[in-house]
Amino acid sequence: MKWSDITEIAIALCEAHPELNPVTVRFTDLHNWVVDLPQFDDDHTRGGEKVLEAIQMAWMDEAR
Repeated sequence: MKWSDITEIAIALCEAHPELNPVTVRFTDLHNWVVDLPQFDDDHTRGGEKVLEAIQMAWMDEAR
């Protein structure tokens, strides 16, 4: 899984943290959770604010 796999990441986060409301998640925590996903295999430094925001929005869609 790469940073560009926004929907895949959102689904994995939804499954890993079903108790959380994605709106309340800080980007520092979000970044850490993404790179800690077992399927994640990308450069950890490439997860900038725009990518994290896209992941958070996709996660909110998945959590509905």
